[in-house]
Amino acid sequence: MPRLTKHSAKSGGNSSNHLYWLLAVGLVALLGWVWWKGGSHSKNPPVANDPNSHLTRSDLTPIRHSVPTNALPKLIRASVVITQSPPMVVTRSNLVEQPLSSADLNRFPRPVQNTFELQLALAHHGISSGSADGVSGFQTKAALMAYQRQSHLPINGELDALTKTNLLLEDTPFVKYLITSNDLARLQPVATTWLGKSQQTALDYENIVELVAEKSFASPTFIRKLNPNINWTNVTPGTLVQVPNSYYPEVHSKAAFLRIHLSGKTLEAFDSETNLLVHFPCSIAKRVEKRPVGELHVAVVAPNPNYTFDPAIFPESPEAQSIGHKLVLPPGPNNPVGVAWIGLDRQGYGIHGTPKPEEVGRTESHGCFRLANWNAEYLIKLVTVGTPVYVVE
Repeated sequence: MPRLTKHSAKSGGNSSNHLYWLLAVGLVALLGWVWWKGGSHSKNPPVANDPNSHLTRSDLTPIRHSVPTNALPKLIRASVVITQSPPMVVTRSNLVEQPLSSADLNRFPRPVQNTFELQLALAHHGISSGSADGVSGFQTKAALMAYQRQSHLPINGELDALTKTNLLLEDTPFVKYLITSNDLARLQPVATTWLGKSQQTALDYENIVELVAEKSFASPTFIRKLNPNINWTNVTPGTLVQVPNSYYPEVHSKAAFLRIHLSGKTLEAFDSETNLLVHFPCSIAKRVEKRPVGELHVAVVAPNPNYTFDPAIFPESPEAQSIGHKLVLPPGPNNPVGVAWIGLDRQGYGIHGTPKPEEVGRTESHGCFRLANWNAEYLIKLVTVGTPVYVVE
C-alpha cells in the first residue's frame, strides 16, 4: 500500500475544504430560495367580493341603494344595527325604526306607528282602506299601494322605510266627539221590510254608535273598543266620545275621470294630469253580465237621495214579488243607496253609498257600484254631469 506523504495529505485537506465551501454556498442558496418563495405567498390574495375587508367597525358606513329620483326621501329616520363583525353589507332588513319617545308621539308630523295610524294617514291623502279598525287586510294593502303610486314610490304594498319616511301623520290621531241632543233625536229603528221602510219619515241612524262611527270613517266595533267605559244604551247629550281624527283633503277642483277596477274592487278619481285624487274600496255586481265594462259617463248627481224600490230588481225576495209595485223609500244613511247617488248613462246603473259600509268590497251588489257613505258623499264633490267613468276588468 503506498505511503502518504505530506504533500498528498495537504491535497486531501484542500479537497475537503472545497467540498465544505460548496455545501455552505448551496445551503445559503436553498435558504434564500425558501425565503423568497415564502415572502411571495405571505400576502392574502385579493377578494373581489369583499372590498371592505380592511375596514374596522368604525369605518363601516351603510351602502346607499339607488332609488328613482322622484322617490327620494325627505329624511331617513332609521339607524343601522350591526349584528356581526365586519365586513358586512347593510340591506333594507338591517334598517329599523327607532321607537318614538312619549314627547315625540305628540309632535307632528311624525311617522305612523301602527296599522290604525297608517289607515288614518292614508285617509288624509284621500285614500280609503275601508272602515278604520286598526286591522291590516287586503283593503289596507291596496290603499297603501295606491298611496305609493300617488307619491311615485316603489309599489310593493309594504310600509318600508322609504314609504314610512314620506307617509307622515300630520295631526293627532284621536279627537273627542261631543254627542248633542240633535244626534240623539235622529236615532230611530229601521224597518226590516221594504214596505215598512217606505212608510218611515227617514231612514236615519239606528243607534248612536252607528252615527259616531260613520262620522269618523270607522267601524262600530272600533268605536266601542276606543270607549270601553261608555254605556251605549244610555248616552246623554254632552257625552264625549274618543274617535279617529279622520278627514279627506279639501276639494279644489273636479276630477277629470273616474276608473272602476272590477278585479281589484276599487274606485279611483284622477285629475287632468292623471294624478290620483282618491282611492275607495267598491262593491261590484255579483253577476258578471251585470258589470258594464267600458266607458260610461255621469248623468246625475244627487246628495241625500230617496230610493225607488223596483220588485223586478229583487227576484230572490219573496216580499218583493208579493208587493208587485214600486215603492219610494225616504232619504237617510240607511237608505239602500246611502247618502249619495251618482247616476250613470246606462239605465239602472250608478255609484252610491250603503247602509252597511263595513261590507263594501267584501259583498256584491245587484249591479251598481257601492261605496261607504262617507266616500260617496266625498265623491259627489269631485264629479259633475259628463265626467267619464271607465270600468275595467
